[in-house]
Amino acid sequence: MNEHPPSRFVAIDALDAFPAGLRGGVVAIGNFDGVHRGHRRVLETALSHAQDAGVPAYALTFEPHPRSVFQPDTPVFRLTPPAQKARILAAMGLDGIVSVPFTRAFAGIEAEAFVTDILQARLGIVHAVTGYDFHFGRARRGTPEFLSQAGVVDGFGVTIVAAETDESATAVSSSRIRAALAEGDIALANALLGYRWSVEAEVRHGEKRGRDLGYPTANLALAPETQLAHGIYAVRVLLDGRWIDGVASFGRRPTFDNGAPLLEVFLFDFSGDLYGKTLRVTLASYLRPELRFDSADALVSQMDRDSAEARAALASLTPLGSLDSTLNGLPGEAASG
Repeated sequence: MNEHPPSRFVAIDALDAFPAGLRGGVVAIGNFDGVHRGHRRVLETALSHAQDAGVPAYALTFEPHPRSVFQPDTPVFRLTPPAQKARILAAMGLDGIVSVPFTRAFAGIEAEAFVTDILQARLGIVHAVTGYDFHFGRARRGTPEFLSQAGVVDGFGVTIVAAETDESATAVSSSRIRAALAEGDIALANALLGYRWSVEAEVRHGEKRGRDLGYPTANLALAPETQLAHGIYAVRVLLDGRWIDGVASFGRRPTFDNGAPLLEVFLFDFSGDLYGKTLRVTLASYLRPELRFDSADALVSQMDRDSAEARAALASLTPLGSLDSTLNGLPGEAASG
């Protein structure tokens, strides 16, 4: 895997801020929510073309997710918010990410103008890479075939990447990953991603019940649209540059208050003040669904069993690939990323 030092990676959120250093490069275009195995095929293809030509490679994406603009009452469960997406692309070796503000006005741009005004005039691309299902411009007139024909006419290369399928010959997609997470099928979600999925949030004050039970937890509020199955998970947590194993509960705490969903993380063999800290929590495996217990003692007994099961699961954890090793601090590197 070609990895650049972090200082070389640039992340910008407006076309007006496009750096001269990326001009004349190879652009991978798409939403890339999840940066899953299919997205990575697009991005790796762009990297390969850029390396052959000796030019930069970067991603052109859109924020917020277009579906959240057209269906604001049903916001999309984001697998990789912007900062997380940029971190993954940097780990892959890309030179940058350009996040274009997506509005209804932007969606109304004619497909021809997207090519001439953005890809050529603003970015000065030499090659574009997209997935087989990428569309752009008003009424989605900008099909992969349209882009390929524009490249022939205007003198830039175009590569359209076919669907990436899993072992069951089913296309890898962000919607499949969201559905797997909602069902608690962390193994499937992580397999489709090619690395273990994580969330990131700041530790907030809670009811401090865990401390009274002998399990002090770090409380993290996830985005309201997060559709993660309620239950218990074995996790790895990045705190101040250090990875710590733990067990986490996501849910409404039915034994106590049945409140708003909250991620509560217990770090093994750790003591210290976590309030105000930002934690990255990587989900390694799903242990069981959330349950209601008749007493605090019964809950603590189950938490003891959960902790033992989480420790065992984490002790045998191996990277799913080189990207998983890089992102999640796992020793060693699998044969393929």
